[in-house]
Amino acid sequence: MDIKVEQGCPQCGAPVILSEDDRLLTCPYCGVKNFLQSSSVFRYVLPDKLDETEKRHLVYAPYIRLKSNLFHITEKGIAYKVIDTTQLGFIMPGLPPSLGMRPQAMKIGRLTPKTEGRFLRLSVKAKVILEKAVQLSRLSNDLGRELLHQAYIGDTLSLMYLPLLAGETHLFDAVTDTPLISLNKIREYSLQGPGFNPRWQVQFLPTLCPRCGWDLEGEKDCLVPTCRNCETAWEITDQGLQRLDWFVQPGDRETPLHLPFWRISGEIPSLEIHSFADFIRRANLPMIPRPKWHEQEMQFWIPAFKLRPKIFLQTARQATIGHHRLHLEQGRNTPNLFPVNLPKTEARQAIKVVLAACATSPRNIFPYLPNARIKNVHASLAYLPFRDKGHDWVQPQTGVVIAKNILRFGRTL
Repeated sequence: MDIKVEQGCPQCGAPVILSEDDRLLTCPYCGVKNFLQSSSVFRYVLPDKLDETEKRHLVYAPYIRLKSNLFHITEKGIAYKVIDTTQLGFIMPGLPPSLGMRPQAMKIGRLTPKTEGRFLRLSVKAKVILEKAVQLSRLSNDLGRELLHQAYIGDTLSLMYLPLLAGETHLFDAVTDTPLISLNKIREYSLQGPGFNPRWQVQFLPTLCPRCGWDLEGEKDCLVPTCRNCETAWEITDQGLQRLDWFVQPGDRETPLHLPFWRISGEIPSLEIHSFADFIRRANLPMIPRPKWHEQEMQFWIPAFKLRPKIFLQTARQATIGHHRLHLEQGRNTPNLFPVNLPKTEARQAIKVVLAACATSPRNIFPYLPNARIKNVHASLAYLPFRDKGHDWVQPQTGVVIAKNILRFGRTL
């Protein structure tokens, strides 16, 4: 579901249309660039049809907007499903259970301090929505009874508000101006709530390198912009811009594309995985460990860009098994960098799923997943060169192959 959001420019106030996952605002009128940041989830509101004098009487019902790739591991294998839903977060009769296609069909706005009215408090947690999605997906029925591990990767969580107006006899949908339910039937439900909370306010970060003051570079959905001047990379977090260790695999001067991967190193004591050689033995891979691999730390290579679940697992598996052929160099100015749109926190959640995907003997891995914990974790970013092979992008060292249309589609997940 592709959702468009109207955001006012912090410099000139002009309306700028963004996609839901955009984190870089570039004003087409004054040219100012800012990163979007929030200490809470992003909050949006559907447009109402009321005049200014009526807006202060509005009541806003919250809907939980959730996009995620669900991975489900049982004793029989790995299943996956893409979740894309907007469900009611306040239990009361008469309210639509979902916003349906309205967020996609309308130009929604972002909540601001100027948004008048009261906001109903959430009475449903996002976790409940996720559990409901698992039940509807029937993944556990398809694969087996015993759930060994479950992961949600690539989460996009936000709140959307439906404006409501209490008339003399009925509660009205202020978007369509249609009655929803008689007020007599909801007397026991309170339509009171707090006003706009300053914590919901979106913050704007200047796109300047904290180290040298140069302009940072990145596309609109990029979570890790880079500085061409001092060759640093910066992760956009709730605390602002945080410097990140980054590396590049050397490619040809004419390399048309570099894709980012999170390189997460660590050890899993419960599985006796302390080195790359331990991983090969435990996963029962058809490889003979080289002597130096016994001293080489274990690394999981997780795509730092969104992909369909099946391709995500295939890419992570191939990169993790084949990373020993890479010879990384310190990050530097490199053309054609694909944007990082999967955060580091999400990549860490993928480790157990990738470990299970690498196993040729599931009995050596699957039963131990519930108690498996990765320790001494260190994460960095690495860009790998990909060659153009017609319909596919191919990474020569690791053998990773990604179809071009799959890569394009991933930016809408």
